[in-house]
Amino acid sequence: MNGRLGDIALKAFGILLMLAALAFAVTKAPDRSLESLVPRWAPPPSDFIELDGQLVHYRDQGPSSDPLPLVLIHGTSASLHTWEGWVAGLSATRRVISFDLPGFGLTGPNAGGDYTDARYVAFVRSLLVRLGVGRAIVAGNSLGGEIAWQLALADPARVAGLVLVDAAGHKFEPESLPLGFRIARIPVLREPMRWVLPRRAIEDSVRDVYGDPARVTAALVDRYYELALREGNRVALMQRMDQLAPGPVERLPEIKVPTLILWGGKDRLIPLRWGEAFHQAIPGSRLVVFTKLGHVPQEEDPAATLAALRDWLPEVAR
Repeated sequence: MNGRLGDIALKAFGILLMLAALAFAVTKAPDRSLESLVPRWAPPPSDFIELDGQLVHYRDQGPSSDPLPLVLIHGTSASLHTWEGWVAGLSATRRVISFDLPGFGLTGPNAGGDYTDARYVAFVRSLLVRLGVGRAIVAGNSLGGEIAWQLALADPARVAGLVLVDAAGHKFEPESLPLGFRIARIPVLREPMRWVLPRRAIEDSVRDVYGDPARVTAALVDRYYELALREGNRVALMQRMDQLAPGPVERLPEIKVPTLILWGGKDRLIPLRWGEAFHQAIPGSRLVVFTKLGHVPQEEDPAATLAALRDWLPEVAR
């Protein structure tokens, strides 16, 4: 009897091993080279610029004569593509600059593995100098919003107006954390993510940050998935998660430029209470809430969020 049970157990173990091997084969996702991703994700007007030893993916669109460009900064695990709806609506009359931050999109990891807020602010300052931008209206979503308001504190002469879209920087207390972020924050679980990344995990993560998951298309998931596989990006995400820290929110009242705060009412990653906290802290700021949208409202509904931006822009001119 014991021998028979042993045979059954051995066969069961063998089946489990085969199933595990099959699951690995199905979900195995090796890194993809920059060159393999460029044709689909960096057609014109995309360009690349060498900055501090790193090749940066960016787009500089609209009239170069615009004295006050708009600079758009994406969030964690996103890319410049998140702003395409805004750029399409603005670039006929305004110069609009968007780019992939180090560690994300086609820009990929930096050599030192430094993804602190201070390093990101220094990167944006260097890029704007390289592109000949003196003053600008700086907009950012999530991590990009955190970089934007810290840039306004670090270099106030460069920021003429500030747009915070579900911005980070306060204590990170999500009501719901996307699956990809959860894995990247747990050392034991995240190591296999270097080689295995089910597309479904990315789809679930994107759906989690949308107010209406029905808006998430296959093409949108393709973008997030393929850019996550860019060589070095998965390790960069892990490093960024290890370096998360609240920003100097006690200094927010020092921001004196016109500030627009856009927030998704269904944002569960950085809930609305933090948008209200930014509004309370920044003198003269304007808060607009989109009750049906989530954490990336500029991507989920470009038309509605852009309308709010257009309504506010005259305040910068004044």
